Amino acid sequence: MTTGATDRPKTPGPQSEIGDGTGGEIGGGPGGIAWRPFAAVIVCLMVFDVTIGLSYPLLSLLLEDRGVSPLVIGLNASMLPLGLVLSALFVPTLATRLGPWHFAVGCIAVTAILWVLFKVWDSLAAWFVLRFLLGIVEGGLFAISEVWINQLASGRNRGRVIAVYASLLSLGFASGPFLLPTTGTEGWPPFLVGIAFTLTGLVFMVCARRTLPAFQAERRSSFLAFLPRAPTLLLAAFLLGVFDIATLSLFPLYSLQRGLDEATASYLLGVLIAGNIVLQFPLGWLADVVGRRRVLNACAFSTALGALVLPTAMGTFWQWPLVLIWGTAGFGIFTLALADLGDRFTGSELLAGTAALTAMFGLGGIAGPSLGGAAMERFGPEGLPALVAVAYGLLLVVSVIRGQR
Repeated sequence: MTTGATDRPKTPGPQSEIGDGTGGEIGGGPGGIAWRPFAAVIVCLMVFDVTIGLSYPLLSLLLEDRGVSPLVIGLNASMLPLGLVLSALFVPTLATRLGPWHFAVGCIAVTAILWVLFKVWDSLAAWFVLRFLLGIVEGGLFAISEVWINQLASGRNRGRVIAVYASLLSLGFASGPFLLPTTGTEGWPPFLVGIAFTLTGLVFMVCARRTLPAFQAERRSSFLAFLPRAPTLLLAAFLLGVFDIATLSLFPLYSLQRGLDEATASYLLGVLIAGNIVLQFPLGWLADVVGRRRVLNACAFSTALGALVLPTAMGTFWQWPLVLIWGTAGFGIFTLALADLGDRFTGSELLAGTAALTAMFGLGGIAGPSLGGAAMERFGPEGLPALVAVAYGLLLVVSVIRGQR
């Protein structure tokens, strides 16, 4: 690989994993960003993420129509985060050998093929394999794209840029299920929509080829070699996976058990997700101004505190603003972890780091529903917020301790 002109030397902070949010300028000039390649990557990922959001309800409903048990449906859904985890083992090496652009295009093309195979290969066993492969290519594409996003941003604006990235990505994922009432679940229409959105992402990637930055490959790095480099960031990614998948899976059940009706429970989950869409930019701006570490600690503290206060707010007006803030802080650690990764690493190390974050998120996503379900079974509905309080309290303690070293 050649060294891209947009790369800048970075010196990892010797005292902790969480940087101070400062750094040199890259991209579109001082304090700016190269908006054309940034927009291409964002649009590509948004339309790609729509297909992922569509796949979850579509495949689950189709399996349910065939009489598959909820347990097996859940196991099938877990194949995607399992693919995310295992993709980290070979993404850095494969992307370095093929080149980041060729690797990203390959991931998108394979995704389109997988959409075809989901329809023509009508077998439960095959769907386990296909969903696992979908997780692998998704992990590869997001690892490459997050390297590009970090390269296109500067230390001064990285928090805000990644906040925009995270918000739009969440918007794309949340939009996927809204397509299902239009396409239905019968026949080819939902699969053709998935293929069309995937190929749209491929078009944007092809158009942006000459504007995307290369990355330095001054030394090889791998997922396993990166693990001891930034333990706080990796813990944050794991706990985000726990929070994300556990709340998406179990928060409606928690709301129902606390006496809310189904409509209110659905709206409340929507408000929780909205925190990851509409309020990430202020969080990113704050991280750029006061530093990543302080905002990360504030998010961990706010999420843990919100989980403790949640039981008293349920059923009152205060549940709405509380859940919005809870979602903003809980999901916000992704923005902060990814921004700090870009502050500290470059080239193949940055690629290995993004792959490691993806893997840890996948592990958390696998563990989250099981831990949350076990906690609710043992302690009643309050077991879910208790799990979140313990998880983010742990993150706060680890971050503060390592920050003092």
